[in-house]
Amino acid sequence: MTRTLSALLAPSSLALVGASDDATRIGGRPLRYLREAGFAGRIYPVNPKRDSVQGLPAYADIAALPEVPDTAILALPASATLSAVQACADRGVPTATIFSAGFAEMGEEGRALQSRILATAREAGLRLLGPNCLGVFNPAAQYYGTFSVILDGQLMQPGPVGVVSQSGAYGSHLAHLARKRGLGISKWVTTGNEADIDLSEALSWLVEDPQTRVIMAYAEGVQDRDRFIAALEGARQAGKPVVFMKTGRSSVGAEAAASHTAALAGSDAVFDAVLRQYGAYRAATTAEQIDVAYACARSIDSAGGLPSGNRIGIFTMSGGFGIQLADDSEAAGLDVSPMPEPAQAELLKALPFAAPRNPVDATAQAVTDMGLLTQSVRAMLEQGGYDIFTAILGTGPGSPTFSAKLRAALQAAQPEQGSKILRALTMSAPDDAVRAYEDDGFLVYEDGSALANALGALVQFSSAFGRPATDPATLSMDQQDLPQGPVSEAGAKRLLARAGIPFPPEHLVTDAAGAAQAARDLGGPVVIKIASPDIAHKTEVGGVAVNIPADQAEARAARMLADIAQAAPKARIEGLLVAPMAPEGVETIIGVSRDPVLGPVVMFGLGGVFVEVLRDVTFRAAPFDRAEAHRMIRDIRGYPMLEGVRGAGRADVEALAQLLSDLSRFAFAHRDQVAGIDLNPVRVLPEGQGVLALDALIDFGKDPA
Repeated sequence: MTRTLSALLAPSSLALVGASDDATRIGGRPLRYLREAGFAGRIYPVNPKRDSVQGLPAYADIAALPEVPDTAILALPASATLSAVQACADRGVPTATIFSAGFAEMGEEGRALQSRILATAREAGLRLLGPNCLGVFNPAAQYYGTFSVILDGQLMQPGPVGVVSQSGAYGSHLAHLARKRGLGISKWVTTGNEADIDLSEALSWLVEDPQTRVIMAYAEGVQDRDRFIAALEGARQAGKPVVFMKTGRSSVGAEAAASHTAALAGSDAVFDAVLRQYGAYRAATTAEQIDVAYACARSIDSAGGLPSGNRIGIFTMSGGFGIQLADDSEAAGLDVSPMPEPAQAELLKALPFAAPRNPVDATAQAVTDMGLLTQSVRAMLEQGGYDIFTAILGTGPGSPTFSAKLRAALQAAQPEQGSKILRALTMSAPDDAVRAYEDDGFLVYEDGSALANALGALVQFSSAFGRPATDPATLSMDQQDLPQGPVSEAGAKRLLARAGIPFPPEHLVTDAAGAAQAARDLGGPVVIKIASPDIAHKTEVGGVAVNIPADQAEARAARMLADIAQAAPKARIEGLLVAPMAPEGVETIIGVSRDPVLGPVVMFGLGGVFVEVLRDVTFRAAPFDRAEAHRMIRDIRGYPMLEGVRGAGRADVEALAQLLSDLSRFAFAHRDQVAGIDLNPVRVLPEGQGVLALDALIDFGKDPA
């Protein structure tokens, strides 16, 4: 851990400024929790109005402390916080947590006060958590630097799950639900307004923390793009699942997020794609976040680990439940493959009216003949070739007359040698029965849909963790000298061609006669387009003509120049672009935008109805390599069009992936200058014949500062 993390999460001494003798108040709860937990460090309550607080000697101020504490907790009104931060800075306190609200989330006056506090801290090298946060806790160190009421009556047990949340209330709820699910907490950090320490830095801490194996995160926005992406990639390379809740999916939600934490929410679709790009899982609900984190924690800590593939076997004693779980499993991206034929024959021999395919339904006969249950499950585990085994037990594990025999039959079915198959159950039973099956190595869920979804998430993590790290050298690109103002299509194509983007052979001519000669040189029907840095949308002013025969090119070019002179009399005209009609292929759209949070991102989708009506597009943060580009291409629902449908051959997906990667590297290299790029359309030719970007627009925008 970094020194900052150690001081905040495992201090040997702390000052509680604003300490209260009332253990139910914000200034009293941390002291109560620390004492109840048996915190071994030195605690210095600071309260000038009292000689003692909750039985400990109190001090008038930070300056009066017998030592410089590792951290300070400031449980004070907003109006008193600046002077407290100054006192910590003067004494050399390395870290402090600010509980109070009333800063940037409250408007201009609050932002100004928060800025003054941050400036004071930075001048002294004091790191701040908050303001407007619930603090931190570290159960393994018996340290509870928080006033969260979830600790009333029951402290947290240490465990593998770390929590980092911009919202203290949401972070508290996650910890509470994790505790109910039997999950211990490694570290818990709430960042609030993030005047200094932000979610990305805290996420990086948890990635580096050896006690943290799984991370649950909550964000309304991200401040430091590079650190955020580095943390996600660090978690992926370390094999640590990050289960993310990101609010602001709707425009209303995004506005609420900005006002709540003074953080910019950014584009939800882009955020979603970036999480997927770097191997994190985005939960749609809090229940899903807990379900997935539970599956990750228990599977990572088990001998089998994450599943190595997506083949799932389903055992049931009820056909209806089995079919439902099979449907849910397929929807979650799992492969419900049938049992091998010899195994099916073996099961039918034992029970002729069984359904041995998959789901394997031993029927209610297994209730009275536990040997059938054991035989069926053992066949699935030993002969099925599955990566995941599931059994639907219903209320059986909670039955006083049935539970013991059921559990014994399942235990008897386990292979003698250690099995790599991930095992899970759906069942409804008291907590003690659930814990017993967990001790036997099973994931336990009440709902089959939740189970299938969590298992699908495990497979996604396993796949992401198996990807090699990208060589940074493959992502770099030398910067070009770019113009300060707008460029024409011809100028945009010259710049992008140097970055490797392929375009058709084109001629830039200055008059109609030149257009005619270019058409004759190209030898066939041509496209004629106006070239002007002042005309971005050429079709709106009659600046595009397609499929023009060579003998008509001069007249058509002359008419275009005349029309443009009337439609856009002030536009600077470089001339006319003359290009051959492009060969047939799959039409796609590719672009770059500068997301306000996550920087340059590349968009990809199929053209026509796919983008105009279905909005079938996907995004990736720049830069990325060809392997990521291939994953990006396969993200869209219309991907089969590129594989070939109705007898059409496969498109040149490899060339498309190369273009996407090259464009991403160009966008990242010029991220401070280029606000957007449009390549529309990009025609993907048959396999082996490449791709052609037929139009190009570069928007230099304004300086991002």
